[in-house]
Amino acid sequence: MTVLEQPGGYRPAPPPAWHPRADAAPLLPGAEPYRLLGTAAAADISPDLLTRLHRELVRGRRYNTQATALTRQGRLAVYPSSTGQEACQVAAGLVLQDRDWLFPSYRDTLAAVVRGLDPVQALTLLRGDWHSGYDPHTHRVAPLCTPLATQLPHAVGLAHAARLKGDDVVALALVGDGGTSEGDFHEALNFAAVLNAPVVFLVQNNGFAISVPLAKQTAAPSLAHKAVGYGMPGRLVDGNDAPAVHQVLDEAVRRARAGGGPTLVEAVTYRIDAHTNADDATRYRSESEVEAWRAHDPVALLEEAMRERHLLDDTDVRAARESAERLAADLRDRMNQDPVVDPMELFEHVYADKTSQLREQAALLRAELDAEAEAGSGGAGRGESD
Repeated sequence: MTVLEQPGGYRPAPPPAWHPRADAAPLLPGAEPYRLLGTAAAADISPDLLTRLHRELVRGRRYNTQATALTRQGRLAVYPSSTGQEACQVAAGLVLQDRDWLFPSYRDTLAAVVRGLDPVQALTLLRGDWHSGYDPHTHRVAPLCTPLATQLPHAVGLAHAARLKGDDVVALALVGDGGTSEGDFHEALNFAAVLNAPVVFLVQNNGFAISVPLAKQTAAPSLAHKAVGYGMPGRLVDGNDAPAVHQVLDEAVRRARAGGGPTLVEAVTYRIDAHTNADDATRYRSESEVEAWRAHDPVALLEEAMRERHLLDDTDVRAARESAERLAADLRDRMNQDPVVDPMELFEHVYADKTSQLREQAALLRAELDAEAEAGSGGAGRGESD
């Protein structure tokens, strides 16, 4: 019986038997972002995990600076840097099992690289070359998503389908704070909770949606608080505390894999560089604000904590930086090679079965290319006969 069908007609108050479907208290995030570094709990973090996090953070920082330099050299059309957000990227890249899926946004190439994707392939889309630049299925990394938040419903769909098939798979979907203002974000969370899908949403709250600060996007206590409205737990974590982000994501992934459903994680971090190389961030934020966040740098925070536990010395730091330099040199050398492109590849991997329009367009382009080739060979032949 619906409310309208009840005797006496519509009543604005719920009937006496109404009660909440779930207790909201366990779903609410903490009042402050969760931290590990600088706390007593930091002593329990695995040294091996700290070492791996540090190595990937250092490599990630160098990856960001090298990719940014490639834009200045004209080798990349655009690069959305994740400098300052490396802890989120590294934790996301490390926390998944091989069978799981990562759904990145355009700023999350580092997470894909940490997961095992070739850095050149990760940047191929941003240089304007060859579709997504890689085979998503090989690395279980969905195509880089430029439209805001559209990857989130895709993550829910894949996770739900995997569960229906009986596959032990979790999807981790990354999005920025600006993406939480999109309808796709809300639709994805609602579907994920209703379907109890094994998916984890990581919101990297870096302070700005391009030039729009978070305060102009939402009046919620935190973005993690939005989780309770959909019936899933919300977790709030210091996004520059790499082991804390890894622990929170690991717990959420384990919960999803065990059938506990989705989790929304908000990592509070900061975008040190501009939105992209085409953006002038000085128009909407002060240098003093940026410097304040530089003092909370994820690489420096982890190095300090590891030195205090005698897990890191100058030799280890130097080795990590040398590894990062090798990554940057390889990336630079291969990106400086002009790609060999086949225009006919425009029509590959668009549809499983080409549409009639696509076949028609391909035929037109093939005819133009053949005509150009024939004209070029014919001109050379006439020159020789003369």
